Amino acid sequence: MDILNHLLAGFATAGTPVNLLWAFAGCALGTAVGVLPGIGPATAVAMLLPITSHVDSTASMIFFAGIYYGAMYGGSTTSILLNTPGETATMVTAMEGNKMAKSGRAGAALASAAIGSFIAGTIATIIVTLFAPVLADYAVRLGPPEYFCLMLLALTTVSAVLGQSTVRGLTALFVGLAIGLIGMDQITGQARYTGGVPELLDGVEIVLVAVGLFAVAEALHAVLFEGAVKESENKLIRVTMSASDWRRSLPAWLRGTAIGAPFGCIPAGGTEIPTFLSYAVEKKLAQGEHLKEFGNQGAIEGVAGPEAANNATVTTALIPLLTLGIPVSNTTAILLGAFQNYGIQPGPQLFTTSASLVWALIASLYIGNVMLLVLNLPLVGLWVKLLKVPKPKLYAGILIFATVGAYGMRQSAFDLVLLYAIGLLGLVMRRFDFPTAPVVVGMILGPLAEAQLRNALSIGEGKWTIFLERPMSLTLFCVVVAVLVLPRVLKKREKLF
Repeated sequence: MDILNHLLAGFATAGTPVNLLWAFAGCALGTAVGVLPGIGPATAVAMLLPITSHVDSTASMIFFAGIYYGAMYGGSTTSILLNTPGETATMVTAMEGNKMAKSGRAGAALASAAIGSFIAGTIATIIVTLFAPVLADYAVRLGPPEYFCLMLLALTTVSAVLGQSTVRGLTALFVGLAIGLIGMDQITGQARYTGGVPELLDGVEIVLVAVGLFAVAEALHAVLFEGAVKESENKLIRVTMSASDWRRSLPAWLRGTAIGAPFGCIPAGGTEIPTFLSYAVEKKLAQGEHLKEFGNQGAIEGVAGPEAANNATVTTALIPLLTLGIPVSNTTAILLGAFQNYGIQPGPQLFTTSASLVWALIASLYIGNVMLLVLNLPLVGLWVKLLKVPKPKLYAGILIFATVGAYGMRQSAFDLVLLYAIGLLGLVMRRFDFPTAPVVVGMILGPLAEAQLRNALSIGEGKWTIFLERPMSLTLFCVVVAVLVLPRVLKKREKLF
């Protein structure tokens, strides 16, 4: 009953006209930020921190929260329509969503993404409301051995995005792992593989690689190899979801939420890992005609599941921030700074010392989810009109957005050179049928897995048995072995019988 009373008080605070206006402004701005490649919610919140320094703390945090989860809604729009991920979390959405758009089902993909985001966000907010202290207490028990096994599991499930050829897929994966090694060593602080270029000391930005491989490569491929061969206008079959789309999306939304929610509580690589895992699960579960749609006409499960996983992770990431003061992503780190600007220190005492702010923030998550659904669903018909823009103008716009977004991250001309170099790499990979998604997976998971492996071995004083001595890491290790061995055993058994 205490939780319910606190939540009702939170709704009373968040429901005031001023706070509702701040929530709406945050959601609208967050959606716009998600659409633009390269900016991201972290940059937007950081830029707006000084502006809100004279605003009431509750209104300010509600505004920032709106930007935070609004960006996740917006990122799916350009991913689906233009194959241009606005956020790294929406890279997986681009894989199937853009295929759906090209086969005339852009409206269904956008609707599935918006409704899935709403369902996952609402369920995750209920989890935050009810189980924040319990989940955070469990998550804090995990150590480097568990995190490494988690990364290993994610790398083994990446087979779902390896494409038709395992050799080409693994080649792309190792290219990503190699790119991830560039920059300062996380533990020793020494420069690695920078070639004496100072701009590479901070490593290669993930967003830069994502935009280069997806957006720039897409535009260059269209200009150089499609050109006059393909008609400039995409067909559009329907704007809304059919009954079949609903039947296929609902289980994917729920599975995506179940995969994404636990990841928000742990510093295990942000939203990228759960979205790739969700995609892997959906592809493994698909059968018959639905399986054939993956990578061809586009499967709606490949949009619904990852979008739900993405939004569930984003919402539950507030659990360790509020209850332990631990940020698990760039944006939550800046939100932590925003709390501290007001003299508020998130942690175990926050629910007692600043109860009204915390519960107003949680209540604003419910309100923001409804606002974002209302904002996004009516705009589906408007967004799909982007597909009717002539391709020369469309791809010119994509290149302009990509260039401005890449330059805006660090105001570096070197980033622009790198962006187009990566774009050319993506063009070559696409031309010779190398999948691009494993490059991003390897780049994200490689450094994380390396750091956790070294930390785990340090804890175990150099003994590899540290992974077998801890129950959770042993369980995850067994799951990894099962994922690698079971499919092959089952195939051999089918051949025998």
